[in-house]
Amino acid sequence: MQDLISKAATLLEALPYIQRFAGQTFVVKYGGSFMDSPDPAVREGVARDIVFLEAVEINPVVVHGGGKAITRAMEAAGLKANFIQGQRVTDEATVNVVEQVLSKEINPEVTATINRLGGVAQGFAGSDIFTCRKLWLDGPGGEKIDIGYVGEVTAVRTEPLLECIARGCTPVISPTARGEDGHIYNCNADVAAAMAAIALKARRLVFMSDVPGLMRDPKDPATVIPHLDVNEVPALKKAGIVDKGMIPKVDSAVSALRSGVDKVSFVDGRVAHSVLLEIFTDEGVGTEVVL
Repeated sequence: MQDLISKAATLLEALPYIQRFAGQTFVVKYGGSFMDSPDPAVREGVARDIVFLEAVEINPVVVHGGGKAITRAMEAAGLKANFIQGQRVTDEATVNVVEQVLSKEINPEVTATINRLGGVAQGFAGSDIFTCRKLWLDGPGGEKIDIGYVGEVTAVRTEPLLECIARGCTPVISPTARGEDGHIYNCNADVAAAMAAIALKARRLVFMSDVPGLMRDPKDPATVIPHLDVNEVPALKKAGIVDKGMIPKVDSAVSALRSGVDKVSFVDGRVAHSVLLEIFTDEGVGTEVVL
């Protein structure tokens, strides 16, 4: 009986959040090594959370990554992965692999999983949704470094996404984009998710990865920062706490918040139902970033 009462208490804790967020758009960036887990329960956990959001009339939008799968596909094709400043150098052969893996393999798989679990989802190649400009890196002497077909998302074609949402359907988008030259570019999924959240006037943006959140010591999960004000970000960068792969995530979070998104969260996708725990409980999990 006590177990049943505890379940009822959990539902009641979620109730005010369900009432508050009904009809709102939430963007979920789905990435991390948990996407490659051999355990179907881990891979399906996020999809089940998306189906739950649909059921309580929240409008989820998914932007997924797939870096490890791209690297495996490149190796199978005899291509060597090369990174500069954390960015994948993307020549013509590599961008073809990127588009194949992200838009034609991972995207349909994520979409099909949501549908199989009782949700309604529609996949979109990012190149049909996102527009980008070519990304140039700054060299140590001030020179510009060309890393190929890597883009920075500059615009979002919202019409097909809004039409999808209006039908009660979850858009699932890969992080590729169409450049000004008409070519397909590889894009950072964190930046793409933030741009989607801004364009869709989303209430919340959730970044899922394989770390517990933003940590003061990257090697110690006990040092997760539960609450972060954007004004603290410069000091964290200077201290090296926000570094490498966290920089685009945190910069994207700040941009989203300053453009009207209420809250941005960093959660661990390896934790069962971390999206629901973050959204529907008083304590939440991971790191929340606010203005």
